[in-house]
Amino acid sequence: MSGDADDVKLEDVEQKPDAAVAAGDAATAPAAGAEEDAAAAEWAAMADEKAEPEAGATARVLNQNEIDSLLGFDGGGGGAPDRTGIMAIVNSALVSYERLPLLEIVFDRLVRLLTTSLRNFTSDNVEVSLENISSTRFGDYLNSIPLPAILTVFRAEELDNYGLLTVDSSLIYSIVDVLLGGRRGTAAMRVEGRPYTTIERTLVQRMLEVVLLDLGVAFEPVSKVKFTVDRLEINPRFAAIARPANAAVLVKLRVDMEDRGGRIELLLPYATLEPIRELLLQMFMGEKFGRDSIWEGHLATELWSTSVELEAVLDEMPMSLNDVMNLEVGQTLLLNVGPDARIELRCGGVGFLSGRMGRIGHQVAVKVESTERGRRSHTGARA
Repeated sequence: MSGDADDVKLEDVEQKPDAAVAAGDAATAPAAGAEEDAAAAEWAAMADEKAEPEAGATARVLNQNEIDSLLGFDGGGGGAPDRTGIMAIVNSALVSYERLPLLEIVFDRLVRLLTTSLRNFTSDNVEVSLENISSTRFGDYLNSIPLPAILTVFRAEELDNYGLLTVDSSLIYSIVDVLLGGRRGTAAMRVEGRPYTTIERTLVQRMLEVVLLDLGVAFEPVSKVKFTVDRLEINPRFAAIARPANAAVLVKLRVDMEDRGGRIELLLPYATLEPIRELLLQMFMGEKFGRDSIWEGHLATELWSTSVELEAVLDEMPMSLNDVMNLEVGQTLLLNVGPDARIELRCGGVGFLSGRMGRIGHQVAVKVESTERGRRSHTGARA
């Protein structure tokens, strides 16, 4: 019995570790499941954290400052800030008027001339000032014109192109009021809702003819240009003289007549200024405009003392290239000219004198009898 008991006890001892392992597995199974659930929850939380910024980024709205900076309207300083963003791309093809420095001198002269001319035209105290010179696109300018206004298309004769003059409504009524004897001290009354009358258009056209005359005088030191009125328009669409994307120079002039006045805007496309672009690229022309008489006199003196070579052509005959190549030493060429025939004198291949051949001592001479060409030259072998 004791042996059996010992066997039972040993069997119990041998079975206890297996039972302990089973009990341990039963105890750790819930713990492992809890850890897996915790890890899954942690991964889900991390995924949610990554997803939240992306969702927030797509739903984020730009504020006004960021929009202005993106579009290139971020100009808060008093100076002229550099354009950035989309506006820099849009305006990259524009040519700045500052690349034509002499153009500013021309417009300064226009202001001085126009002040005197408008004073004589209106018999009133007129002050003309230059507000701004800038570069713009032709289409943008047409869209920015405040209506009603009178648009004058003028032609530059020597440049073979057109320009545009715009007179705003306040200056139109002021000029009409001054020329028709309106009282001073009262602003010109503006009538809304009606087109400009024939009298108003005629008076404005007379003023614009004075402006264009002074504009031609202002351009005269650079190049002689005559500006003439082509037509007057009320609708900007009918005043198209260039493509909408073409660059142009815009000059804004302010005309003040005591308590009345307005603005004149002058638009010159760069295509109009292209024939005289090389002249406008000069940085400085000096105080004296026009020709240099000292240099002209010196050049004329040197030209009169220049030595030139004259050719006395006895005769010319046409010959083929084969006959010329077959000429041999001792061969005689017969000239169709007599002793009294007229001889043509040429300089640089151009005939300008004619005379007769003779002899003085041991030298052959030609007596000049006419300043006209003796015979018409033609291609051939010269004897």
